[in-house]
Amino acid sequence: MAALLRILLQRGRPSAASGRPVGRREASLGTGPGVAVRVRFAPSPTGFLHLGGLRTALYNYIFAKKYQGSFILRLEDTDQTRFVPGAAENIEDMLEWAGIPPDESPRRGGPAGPYQQSQRLELYAQATEALLKTGAAYPCFCSPQQLDLLKKEALRNRQMPRYDNRCRNMSQEQVAQKLAKDPKPAIRFRLEQAAPAFEDLVYGWNRHDVASVEGDPVIMKSDGFPTYHLACVVDDHHMGISHVLRGSEWLVSTAKHLLLYQALGWQPPHFAHLPLLLNRDGSKLSKRQGDIFLEHFAAEGFLPDSLLDIITNCGSGFAENQMGRTLPELITQFNLTRVTSHSALLDLEKLPEFNRLHLQRLVNNESQRRQLVEKLQALVEEAFGSQLQNRDVLNPIYVERILLLRQGHICRLQDLVSPGYSYLWTRPAVGRAQLDAISEKVDVIAKRVLGLLERSGMSLTQDMLSGELKKLSEGLEGTKHSNVMKLLRVALSGQQQGPPVAEMMLSLGPKEVRERIQKVVSS
Repeated sequence: MAALLRILLQRGRPSAASGRPVGRREASLGTGPGVAVRVRFAPSPTGFLHLGGLRTALYNYIFAKKYQGSFILRLEDTDQTRFVPGAAENIEDMLEWAGIPPDESPRRGGPAGPYQQSQRLELYAQATEALLKTGAAYPCFCSPQQLDLLKKEALRNRQMPRYDNRCRNMSQEQVAQKLAKDPKPAIRFRLEQAAPAFEDLVYGWNRHDVASVEGDPVIMKSDGFPTYHLACVVDDHHMGISHVLRGSEWLVSTAKHLLLYQALGWQPPHFAHLPLLLNRDGSKLSKRQGDIFLEHFAAEGFLPDSLLDIITNCGSGFAENQMGRTLPELITQFNLTRVTSHSALLDLEKLPEFNRLHLQRLVNNESQRRQLVEKLQALVEEAFGSQLQNRDVLNPIYVERILLLRQGHICRLQDLVSPGYSYLWTRPAVGRAQLDAISEKVDVIAKRVLGLLERSGMSLTQDMLSGELKKLSEGLEGTKHSNVMKLLRVALSGQQQGPPVAEMMLSLGPKEVRERIQKVVSS
């Protein structure tokens, strides 16, 4: 700040802002030969990562990987009043959980670090000095109370609140007098020039004459921390960012950023503003909802791939929408020119179905299936613990058999430890009276099933076993096949509904089926 004060006292009349003007941009993505594609996801650690942030990060990631570029995580933590402890760690943890880890980040480091804005204050001070030297910026001594009154007056007159630029044209003597009383003024950027038109890669050609609708913005606060407008420009320049893919809420601010690039003599990156991700009813995703945070989905057993799939499926950027796309497929199929300006409506009620498809894909992959077996073992241990009468149910072979038989029928691994599947892990409390209420031929049915098990063991497939059970019911006068199945279902699981009886028997295995039937018949 001391260096800034020297500049304020030494410089003469403001001069026109210098720098190379922003010319007419080519209607291309700017990803041609020799271009080092570098993109960034730059959240504020004011909360944990949610679906809206994940989508922005994902589009940056797949764009970078499509063009063999770098995906950078930068934490914009200059607003110390809104900092949430643990949020910075959560953001990076969740990006890694989602399978889209940054190439450079606070945790991983990299050639353009540090990657937290609070550790880059010297760069912002240098840029501010350069702007003060050319007269593109000036000190503002207005108190918070003055600014608040200005805002209230505008609202009272039904006008858009804006700073009236009252400190813009102070003389050098006036600045010196003010500095004697207030040695730490805020610094504002002059919005004097006509904002250049720019071609957004999603919204097309844009021009926002910001000087006509708002006052000069603060770029450096009195506490020595920059505002977003200065910090993002300085960081994107020094980090060599080639493309800025960010939310459409920043589209109108891009004119200010281009003016800053122009005043600093820097070439701006390409801009692509992504349309909003909204709830199915068109309302905004709100952090107050609680259930849009990635931690919630991870705890509920949803797979990262299913989240990546649904948030791209509801938007644009691909030739067609299809369920079940994996991350490599998203990278291959993504085309930024296909991203439209229409908001994306997210229907989270469809997430279980997305998860079912991705879970089935993992079950069919041998190495991934081994990981699922370990996770399911842990879930069973956690859900039932001391209730496990037979710890053989934790045997990997048994657990794997359950996964293979139930694939395509369950949406999450957690479903397999829900009450409806408890029979897989613990023996149900079933009495003979329950079976007698279904059929008077309990002993005959039990004898036939036990005989079938003795003959075939585990050699039958599910279809073959279903056929054998159908034959088993033949000759039982007054007893329908459906009642036989109902009786066996209750004997094996204690439940009225569930998977096919043949699948239940294959899941449990002949030894366990035999013991359960014998126990309930003799009780």
